[in-house]
Amino acid sequence: MNAFSEVSEANPRHVAIIMDGNGRWASQRGLHRSAGHKQGVEALRATVRAAGARGIQYLTVYSFSTENWTRPKAEVSFLMELFRRFIHQDVAELHASGVRVRMIGNRSNIDAATVRMIEESERLTKNNTGLQLVVAFNYGSRQEIVIAAQRLLEKLKRGELQSTAISEDDFSGSLDTHGIPDPDLLIRTGGEKRISNFLLWQCAYTEFVFAPEYWPEFSAEVLDRCISEFNGRERRYGGLASQSA
Repeated sequence: MNAFSEVSEANPRHVAIIMDGNGRWASQRGLHRSAGHKQGVEALRATVRAAGARGIQYLTVYSFSTENWTRPKAEVSFLMELFRRFIHQDVAELHASGVRVRMIGNRSNIDAATVRMIEESERLTKNNTGLQLVVAFNYGSRQEIVIAAQRLLEKLKRGELQSTAISEDDFSGSLDTHGIPDPDLLIRTGGEKRISNFLLWQCAYTEFVFAPEYWPEFSAEVLDRCISEFNGRERRYGGLASQSA
């Protein structure tokens, strides 16, 4: 095995999840899509508890993408209300459990009241040292990368950087996820096998696990199965693994 590969021997430090399948879960049961979204929040609560119990340090969840605005207006309104309700009802409990909450994504087109709720949740929990819950809300990775490039350009204009000296670390530090390690494991539920504009830069060397369960069916047992698959893999960081035993 060369210096650019290793076998995982412990739970991943950072798990990212694309929470997919709420609508399909509801449709299969003859329910309105909103029932799937509500059950998805319950699955999120259980997953946060399970991640903390397993010593995972960072949990990033894809809650609302920039593309989700194209959904029916009533569904978008419901998702926004569900998000606000989650902050109102859950952040105090998360804070009491030592969880730090951080939101990534574009806040410029979110109503002021919701932005204030986001900012207050971050302020309240910023000194917590337990699990860091990173919620990707109104997030799209291509947009994030473009904005990071714009931030670097502004630094160039101010003379704070030289174009020839810009490094990967400089670029990473301009992303919404600055200060957060790249995901070790990305889980997507619902059986789909694509990344859907999520953490494109950050997932360069991330291991992917695609779970067939819809997000409302996600549980600690499914999380353990995904971690077990992760731990059985040999991670490669740009080099070929040794062919010798």
